[in-house]
Amino acid sequence: MGHKQPQEITPLEVDRLRLRIMKDKSPQTVKLTLALLRRLKNFGGKRHLCLSLSFPLEMPKVNNLKTEDQTPGQLANLLAVLDQATDIQAANFLRLALVSGMWRGELLNLKWEDLDFEKGFIHIRNPKSGKDAVIPMNQEARNVLETHPRDPNSPYVFPGKNGNRRSEFRRPINRIRQRSGLPPDFRPLHGLRHTYASMLASSGQVDLYTLRKLLTHRSPTMTQRYAHLRDEALRRAAELAGPTLLCRCQ
Repeated sequence: MGHKQPQEITPLEVDRLRLRIMKDKSPQTVKLTLALLRRLKNFGGKRHLCLSLSFPLEMPKVNNLKTEDQTPGQLANLLAVLDQATDIQAANFLRLALVSGMWRGELLNLKWEDLDFEKGFIHIRNPKSGKDAVIPMNQEARNVLETHPRDPNSPYVFPGKNGNRRSEFRRPINRIRQRSGLPPDFRPLHGLRHTYASMLASSGQVDLYTLRKLLTHRSPTMTQRYAHLRDEALRRAAELAGPTLLCRCQ
C-alpha cells in the first residue's frame, strides 16, 4: 500500500492484508500492523499532509494475557545458571527484572542517574505506561545494582555498543533460558516480571493498588489478572480464624 494515499485504500484491501498476515503470523501481529496503518493515517491527517481513510479501521480483539509460570525447581535452576553466567550484563539484567518487576524497556532505558541509593528509589523514565514513575529500591535490587560493573563511558546501567542505549538482550538471555531448562516458549523477562508480581500478590500483604503502582500499570485492569492470587491469600488467612477462636474457647 506504500504507493497509495490513505484515501485511496479500500476496506477490501485492508481485509486482504489482514488475511494474508494471519496465514503465518499471530493475531497480535495483525493488530500491530493495523495499528501502524492507523497511526500513519492519523499522522498525515492531523498535519494536513493527506486525506484520511474513508472508513474506520476495526481493530481485532486479542487475548494477550499470557503469563509464564515457573515451578520452584525451574526458578532455582535459573538462579543457579545466573550465578554461573559469564555474561554479567545479561545475568544482572534478569536478576533485576526478577527483584524489581521492571519492564524490558524500563531496564534498557535505566541510567545511573536514575538510581537514588541514598533514599532507596529507582526513577523510571518513559515507561510503558507513558508517565515517569518512581518505585522503591528493595534490598535485593540494591545488591544487584551496587555490585554491577559500571561503564565509565556510558550513562546506561546496561549499555550497548559504544556506550549507547542497548536495543535488546535476546541472544544471551536465550542462552541462559536454554541452560536453565525452561520451555522454548518461555519469555524470560515477561516470566520474571510475572513471578515478581505473583509472589507479592500471593503473600496476602500487598493490595492490588500497591501492586499496580509497583508494576507501573496504566490501568487497574492490567493488575486484575493477579486478583485471584490475592483472594487465595486472604482465604488462607481467614481459615486461620476458626482454629484460633476454638482454641481460645477451650
